[in-house]
Amino acid sequence: MSEFSCRDCGASFTLPQRVLEQYPGWVPRQCNKCRTAAKTMPKQTPIARNATDNDGNGPATGVFTDGSSVPNPGPGGWGVVYVVNGEIVAEKHGHDPDTTNNRMELTALLEALDLVPEGTAVTVYSDSHLAVRTITEWAEGWKKRGWKRRSGPVENLDLVQRVYEGYRKRPELQLEWIKAHVGYRWNEYADELASRWRRA
Repeated sequence: MSEFSCRDCGASFTLPQRVLEQYPGWVPRQCNKCRTAAKTMPKQTPIARNATDNDGNGPATGVFTDGSSVPNPGPGGWGVVYVVNGEIVAEKHGHDPDTTNNRMELTALLEALDLVPEGTAVTVYSDSHLAVRTITEWAEGWKKRGWKRRSGPVENLDLVQRVYEGYRKRPELQLEWIKAHVGYRWNEYADELASRWRRA
């Protein structure tokens, strides 16, 4: 059985062989204790665990997502860029003539899954607190209650279910919030991709 070192607490840990076989090439970065703690920790400040680029303009490696509609609701777009060490590996963007900000943010997270090869550990960044907390904090409880919130139906349920299940099947991907419009290079790039439809 392979042994790994947790990037957060430094403790050694192992995983069942069946898990490692399910995700060939994946190198886990957190022990179960730290992974659970990270899921329940409020994400009120931007977390950039990857090295920043040469100008200090945010993470230089990761998948950066964004989405919006103008007005809200109204026509909108989404954008995703996958970057490694400041170099673009892949990017995608799209448009919906009748949508909302939240639907575009969730669509961007869904599209991000296709950009990263299975088994590749990387952080997926979104500047939407709502989208990140929906997937990392609330969706699990909603699923247990039959995809219902205590206060009523889950909005954008079709997308929430697909994004939640998509990330559950990809434990090598970590979803985190990043602060918007503070000059983080690749977050701004994703924002530009999401708004390309307006200039088309």
